[in-house]
Amino acid sequence: MKWKKKNLQCFGISSSRRFLLGYGGAPGGPAAFPGQAQDPLYGYFAAVGGQDGQIDADELQRCLTQSGIAGAYKPFNLETCRLMISMLDRDMSGTLGFNEFKELWAVVNGWKQHFVSFDSDGSGTVDRQELEKALMTMGFRLSPQAVTAITKRYSTHGKIAFDDYIACCVKLRALTECFRRRDTTQQGFVNFHYDDFIQCVMSI
Repeated sequence: MKWKKKNLQCFGISSSRRFLLGYGGAPGGPAAFPGQAQDPLYGYFAAVGGQDGQIDADELQRCLTQSGIAGAYKPFNLETCRLMISMLDRDMSGTLGFNEFKELWAVVNGWKQHFVSFDSDGSGTVDRQELEKALMTMGFRLSPQAVTAITKRYSTHGKIAFDDYIACCVKLRALTECFRRRDTTQQGFVNFHYDDFIQCVMSI
């Protein structure tokens, strides 16, 4: 079945190059690299990771909590951590290696800076208008209807907390990447087989 751009606005997706959020290519696999043990982030990772050099959602939650990346905001819940893993879990193992964790850290920290800059009153939440501005600064150009749909999905009484904001950004990026990989001509629409569509959406 054909999913045009307007049909995908409920997911916050646009395939145009200038609308896509890019953080560069993914780093390599979980193999060690020179100086890894000296990397400040490696201590947090190694403290919860197993001997296989991978961490799952529970371990990621502990790792992020111990690292203090959420700052004064409420630590990430387990479902948000599952979403984070699904965003970068390219081998579908359900885990992240250290290099993937570093990529995640950079992405989440960038989103946090956006959140802080738009949380103008220091309430720990953003409203619909602030969310729309934040998404625009990240390169997304969404319709008012799409922003409203996203706000309803991730807000409580019209306010989006930090944890939900990150979950929103994770899903938006992951769905956009899923769509972009299939939009080989960059025309704004793709053909999805039903099973492919379900795999794309349900794996995030």
